Amino acid sequence: MNFKNILKNNISFSGVGLHTGKIVNITLKPTDVGTGIKFVRTDLTPHVQINADVANVTTTNRGTTLVSGAGSISTIEHLLAALNALEIEDIIIEADGPEIPILDGSSKMFIDKISNSELEKVETHKDVFIISEPFSFIDEHSGSEYAVFPSEHFELSAILEFSEDTLGDMVAVMKSREDFINNFADSRTFVFLTEVEPLFDAGLIKGGDIDNAVVIIDKKLSDDDVAILKVKLGKPNASIAEGVICSTPLRHKNEPARHKLLDILGDLTLLGRNVQAKIVATKPSHTGNIELTKVLKAKYQDYKKNLGRPIYDANEEPIMNSEQIKAFLPHRYPFLLVDKIIEVSDSHIVGVKNVTYNEEFFLGHFPDNPIFPGVLQMEALAQTGGIMALRIVAKEDEKWDTYFLKMDNVKFKAKVVPGDTLILKMELMESIRRGIVQMKGTAYVGNKIVSEGELTAQIVKRSND
Repeated sequence: MNFKNILKNNISFSGVGLHTGKIVNITLKPTDVGTGIKFVRTDLTPHVQINADVANVTTTNRGTTLVSGAGSISTIEHLLAALNALEIEDIIIEADGPEIPILDGSSKMFIDKISNSELEKVETHKDVFIISEPFSFIDEHSGSEYAVFPSEHFELSAILEFSEDTLGDMVAVMKSREDFINNFADSRTFVFLTEVEPLFDAGLIKGGDIDNAVVIIDKKLSDDDVAILKVKLGKPNASIAEGVICSTPLRHKNEPARHKLLDILGDLTLLGRNVQAKIVATKPSHTGNIELTKVLKAKYQDYKKNLGRPIYDANEEPIMNSEQIKAFLPHRYPFLLVDKIIEVSDSHIVGVKNVTYNEEFFLGHFPDNPIFPGVLQMEALAQTGGIMALRIVAKEDEKWDTYFLKMDNVKFKAKVVPGDTLILKMELMESIRRGIVQMKGTAYVGNKIVSEGELTAQIVKRSND
């Protein structure tokens, strides 16, 4: 059983925005279970609500920005990392500006204030996405590389490749969300000294300061340069040591690498659920993090579909063989496209179609490269679903047929060829009403979904004429 925390009271923060340089006030508010994380721009009329979903990411330039209609919200990753670590998945975040306050450049102030508020632990209804097969991903735009492995728990690693005349290579490993709270949440954002001026020119980091960021020195500085830099920064007591400039010494020897893990955790929150995996990131970036999250979202959607994948054991006696199927369906060779039924209930049914080269349509449908037609896959699903529907409504002394009314959201994902065994799963989308049957159909070959669609049919009593 998995649990999450929910807020009992409002929590407010106020601070400068990293990029706008303006004071922003935000309030975290409790909300109903299942709401998810939602930002609300209260300074806009009407207010604009923005869901914390990777599909709403619009830019990743020095931070992650979400957009919905006329509203956007930026620099969300530090707050999202705190919410993720504290297992908070339902919350409303009201903001009177276009970005979240940068505070000290880390997640620590968010963690501390939320942790000290009243939280209630409840059961979560969101499943954890368990990675079962390793994969790797490279974001060509940013050069970020990610390797994702199955694991008994959630773990993040970051590898940074700095030049030897700055900080050199750097590694950080986070073993759990509790580890994040204790050892990573206080790690501040960073920027290279040579990047500062171009970022200002681009209209960014107007609220940037060495009180909320670590500046990595990536060019040689004389004593005079250091003195001039302190004056420009307005920080005569700034710490300039170990290749960095900040208001205090580094909080950790590998603070930049730890902050990269903070950013990854925040960006992964946009998946909408926890991931159980070991993720190793080399030269991670917000752009790479978001692209990885999109890959994970696509894999999760396939994972959910495969959770209900039927298991076919050819050695088991079928519930219905082809002769019994013919008692329900009017179809006959060569158009009876279900060979056996292996599962059936009041809400779902699973059929099997053995695809052979002897099918008549192969004579004309790609004869030199035989492919089972997609429309016939839908027909096979419909026939399977028809058996379920007729089992529910038909009486022994009556004859009924099912007729197609429409198909929606049909997708063909892989070729079906002679020798394949097509597993046909149909699920009722809602109760049968007035003879109308709405079903979700999924066709599999092995572990792979080859086609799917939403099928609507009508059950009609057969005329005696």
